[in-house]
Amino acid sequence: MATIILGIETSCDDTAAAVLVDGKLRANVVSQQLEHQTHGGVIPELASRAHVQRIVPVVEAALSKANIDKKDLTAIAYTQGPGLLGSLLVGNAFAKSLSLALDIPLLAVHHMQAHLLVHFIDDDFPTPTFPFLGLTVSGGHTQLVQVDSATSFTVLGETKDDAAGEAFDKTGKMLGLPYPAGPIMDKYAQKGTARFSFGKLSVEGLHFSFSGLKTSVLYFLREQQDNDPKFIENNLFDLCASIQKSIVDILVKKVAKALTETGLKQLVLGGGVSANSGLRKALENTNSKVFLPPLPYTTDNAAMIAMAGFLKFKENDTDVLNSEPKARMSI
Repeated sequence: MATIILGIETSCDDTAAAVLVDGKLRANVVSQQLEHQTHGGVIPELASRAHVQRIVPVVEAALSKANIDKKDLTAIAYTQGPGLLGSLLVGNAFAKSLSLALDIPLLAVHHMQAHLLVHFIDDDFPTPTFPFLGLTVSGGHTQLVQVDSATSFTVLGETKDDAAGEAFDKTGKMLGLPYPAGPIMDKYAQKGTARFSFGKLSVEGLHFSFSGLKTSVLYFLREQQDNDPKFIENNLFDLCASIQKSIVDILVKKVAKALTETGLKQLVLGGGVSANSGLRKALENTNSKVFLPPLPYTTDNAAMIAMAGFLKFKENDTDVLNSEPKARMSI
């Protein structure tokens, strides 16, 4: 009998549902909350209310697209955390209710683990083998993780302040770019030259810091605009290329150090910033076999939640109905 997993993702501002059948993706539906763009960032209360409105039609759309009746589901996987608590509560309540109504197992999934485990979806893309080094880079997280199995993750290093995606968005805002600034900065960077240098805060070990870079960009722009009010406008592409290179350099330097220290030969990338073309290109020059996620899997999606749930289910690692969402979770 086939193992059919319904995945539900509501960690932030995307309402998503996916159906996975024996490791193969049948449907992956994402409803983006574009209304947050006018506020320059995600408004938690608005996000949770939008999830309430959208989760039923999104799940129905995924089941319909997969041609699966809910009575045929084997288990329900949902994002337990980390994320916005109000958003997580919506997915948690829906998943629990459906699990109880159908009398099938519940699978609580760690969002950042899922970003790395999405690589195991059976869709003809290369698949890593355990153990491997994982780099998770998103708007809220930047971590280096040793992954020994689908349920064994060890954090080797993480950001001490801003995440990489946050650094892109905050410096992009300084340039006058709309939210989210990361994808726009990547697009503009490809048209520019990285001719500006910015200071970076050095941190010990395999940890990251982006606050020094952000401050350096701020002071640099202020100084240049004092002499030329149109400095940003006249140098926008080169500024984007320079900032992007600075962020990528920080990430790649730590990745190279982690590969040397651990002796791991495989590097797996995950998270929203994994879509960045500069980062993807730079990581391919590291001394490892690099696994880059297909672009549809880089942003928050339920396919990765379903896949992580599927791997948990295969190990009989199910959860009880009183499992609670967690805004902060260790990977």
